[in-house]
Amino acid sequence: MSDKIRWGILSTAKIGTLQVIPAMQRGQFCEVTAMASRNLERAQQVATELGIPHAYGSYEELLADPNIDAIYNPLPNHMHVPWSIKAIEAGKHVLCEKPIGLSATEGQQLLDCAAAHPDLKVMEAFMFRHHPQWQLAKNLVQEGKIGTLCTIQSFFSYFNDDPQNIRNQSDLGGGGLMDIGCYPISLSRFIFGAEPQRVSGIAEYDKRLGTDHLASATLDFGNGTSTFTCSTQLNPYQRVHIHGTTGRIEIEIPFNAPIDRPCKIWLQTGDEIEEIELELCSQYTIQGDLMSQAILNNTPVPTPLKDAIGNMQVIEAIVESNRSGNWVSL
Repeated sequence: MSDKIRWGILSTAKIGTLQVIPAMQRGQFCEVTAMASRNLERAQQVATELGIPHAYGSYEELLADPNIDAIYNPLPNHMHVPWSIKAIEAGKHVLCEKPIGLSATEGQQLLDCAAAHPDLKVMEAFMFRHHPQWQLAKNLVQEGKIGTLCTIQSFFSYFNDDPQNIRNQSDLGGGGLMDIGCYPISLSRFIFGAEPQRVSGIAEYDKRLGTDHLASATLDFGNGTSTFTCSTQLNPYQRVHIHGTTGRIEIEIPFNAPIDRPCKIWLQTGDEIEEIELELCSQYTIQGDLMSQAILNNTPVPTPLKDAIGNMQVIEAIVESNRSGNWVSL
């Protein structure tokens, strides 16, 4: 194997063409060599625009290409697990967009398939965790810079009520919890370094779309809590506050970290507030390189599939709590 992993992209989804692919092309260990779409002309158009050498008119053709080492799967949520399994069975490493699937059960199916092919690396593409601002935040907490971690508060919203948008199609895995609520859940488990013991949630569903457009939840970690609100029908906003007994951390743009200006973190200890500015980077480039290095060096991926399943279990518990009106244990 060369010093770069040859990547193939399943679909011309915007998340890939606008953000992930250009970022991976700037990576030290990534080479994007092929693009696939169910429409060959579309695949050829995008491949030309992005400078990708090969284009295929079906996902099957891309998976059959022996010159591709790994695939990035940004397909709609309901296609994550089926096509990731097909990729594994075709001998490809897999980086699959979040959420890993429609349910924890689906996620387990993917884990079982990956376990049967231990020579292949499979990872969920929760890019934000790899950004230096989150690595720094976790280190600050672990080093006791805010005292004992007590609670995390998160907010993530945007406005999109287009019924044609896949995020608003419930049967295809749409809704706020699946699309963006998964981020506050993931960051909470990441910072606490544990799974919540129980969760309580409440959600409002759009009567026309059938998807949750506003949801709030509390995650009880036993030694602390995390609360969040997410919405697909509110003014765009995101922010995270991490509170300890002697200080706090505030992350300005926690999820969609920009690549054209520095990210900022505020660390408050007592009355003193320190503004920490991080160097420009792309969390997608970092993610692609970390995954590629795990393949090249045959080392564990940064976030194993068990973590992805854990996130899905919390989402499902929140939905159940909203339905029953009770806390749900995990």
